[in-house]
Amino acid sequence: MKKTVGWTIAVYFIYALMMLGYIWIWSDTSIPSELAGTKADPNTFLRQEELVLVNEYSKIRNTFYFLMLPLEWIFYFLLLLLGGSRAIQSWAEKITKYTSLQAGIYLFWLTLFVTLVHFPFSYVRYFFSVQYNITVQSFSGWMRDQLVGFWEGLLLMWLVVLVVFFLINKFKKWWWVYSWLLFIPFIFLMMYLQPVVIDPLYNDFTELQDKELESKILGLAAESDIPADRVYEVNMSEKTNSINAYVTGVGGNSRIVLWDTLLTRLDDDGILFIMAHEMGHYVMHHIIVGLSGYILFSFFAFYLVKRCATWVIGRYGQRLRVRSLGEIASLPLLMLLVSLVLFVASPVVNAVSRHQEHTADVYALELTQEPEAAIVAFQEITRSSLSEVNPPLLVKLLRYTHPPMTDRISYLEKHSEEGN
Repeated sequence: MKKTVGWTIAVYFIYALMMLGYIWIWSDTSIPSELAGTKADPNTFLRQEELVLVNEYSKIRNTFYFLMLPLEWIFYFLLLLLGGSRAIQSWAEKITKYTSLQAGIYLFWLTLFVTLVHFPFSYVRYFFSVQYNITVQSFSGWMRDQLVGFWEGLLLMWLVVLVVFFLINKFKKWWWVYSWLLFIPFIFLMMYLQPVVIDPLYNDFTELQDKELESKILGLAAESDIPADRVYEVNMSEKTNSINAYVTGVGGNSRIVLWDTLLTRLDDDGILFIMAHEMGHYVMHHIIVGLSGYILFSFFAFYLVKRCATWVIGRYGQRLRVRSLGEIASLPLLMLLVSLVLFVASPVVNAVSRHQEHTADVYALELTQEPEAAIVAFQEITRSSLSEVNPPLLVKLLRYTHPPMTDRISYLEKHSEEGN
């Protein structure tokens, strides 16, 4: 056991050194030579000090992502190996005889320990975000969001765990199929509740105050046959200087939402392009396609997790202090396997997302016919969030759900030149 723990820590440090070298020394983030001097070249729209900040902040963000990535896996593995999971289950069983309450007690401590493991990295990431003037939220406000997230995640996880472990014990062979079938309505329920229950826990939403702009946005929605009768703005200026907009919810709870920072940093044409982009997702059924793909993927993910968990417990269950998959002590193993499956699938998921984002750009351009306004909007997004315009390959594969700004702006510039 000591050797296993020692090797785990040693491998993590070797991995961390390799990733630091990749991000800070070996990776090439320079733009292609053919884009030098174009509007996609950050040297043409960022000041020298902004270029330095973009380079530094991008490397810091990427560093924290890759350093934090395996920490949760290591935590779950060591919790099982050192008997921590078994100890928490035994303690919960001594407190109450009700299995639902045992699960709640177990989850509280598991969630708390995971939070404590992540907290130093999360705080340092918040600290640098403030130093680079991306985040303007106070520490007390940030801590409030962390606490809200803790309890929200705990309650949702409690519900999921109760259902899944009931199915595991009731249907030992086919529990993964029944779990997957229940997972489908759960996704739609969460999408329905997101804009009216979960999002307001973190921010205040109001109807868009600029009625002239709202009329223009709803006019675009009408051209796209989108059934929208209002636009919302959210007070993100209390937390960040970044800009964004999105469409959320399903059915009667669908909402078009603008960050209030967007309203102060872009003109109407730029805002309309951003909103047309979001409408493009709706018109091209990206949400439906994404959900369908996610549901199909989750079927195989549930099956893979079940097979792997059964094999691991059968071979290493005694060493991991887990007697069967039906006991709550096996939860870290299930969460570890789910996380690994999602990680392995992330390059494909991100690639599909980048394709959808590009087609939404194309749709927005066709709808608004304002390539110059779109270019200015993307340049301002880069400036406001200190975004890396041409990320290293590994960062792009694992982190980028949108095309890099070099690709997006260069496409718009080519379209603008063709139009002229």
